[in-house]
Amino acid sequence: MKPTGWRELLSTFVVVAVVVYLIIRSSYGVLPPLPLFAGITLLVLAIIETVLGYSLRARIEGRHGQPVQPLVAARAVALAKASALAGAVMAGVWAGLLGYLLPKLHVLAAAALDTPGAIIGLVCAVALVAAAMWLQHCCRTPLDSDDPDRQRYQR
Repeated sequence: MKPTGWRELLSTFVVVAVVVYLIIRSSYGVLPPLPLFAGITLLVLAIIETVLGYSLRARIEGRHGQPVQPLVAARAVALAKASALAGAVMAGVWAGLLGYLLPKLHVLAAAALDTPGAIIGLVCAVALVAAAMWLQHCCRTPLDSDDPDRQRYQR
């Protein structure tokens, strides 16, 4: 399994943002008002994954608790990969919405009311991507000094 790359996440973000912008442009008038904390769930997930990353990293390095079972590490990596992609998708959704709302701030009262919620959602989605990438990084095993592939895995 390869680590999730920034290019993959960025391309997902851009495609989703463009698609959402086009959809919102044609249907914003029929949408209900956006709750201020609509994206806060993503921040909760980001916090959980950050804490999990620190815990797993300490256990993998042998500083704290029992050693990590390989299946636990594999599940954490799968969670990190899925969360990074979900965060990129949601960041694209919020960015597409903001792309429509920001130019309309002084024209539509609803746009002014929805903008803070979209900004909070975008920040929370970016936090989820960052936490997922951190968790994925924390699941790497420390490399032995005599490992012939050591250079290949270091960044």
